[in-house]
Amino acid sequence: MNDLERKLYRIIYNMSRFRKNPTINELKRKTGQDESTIRKAVKNLVSRKELTWDKEKREWKF
Repeated sequence: MNDLERKLYRIIYNMSRFRKNPTINELKRKTGQDESTIRKAVKNLVSRKELTWDKEKREWKF
């Protein structure tokens, strides 16, 4: 896991603990990266099964 992926994982984990899913704008502000870079990093986390999205509950699973 590279630095950006680790940072995104921690942001998503910490925000979802309080039942709030971060928006792409919040992730851009907190990481300083552009949208395409963030999407690519999140897709990498999902493909390695470190993050999964529960469509019914609309929340991240770790």
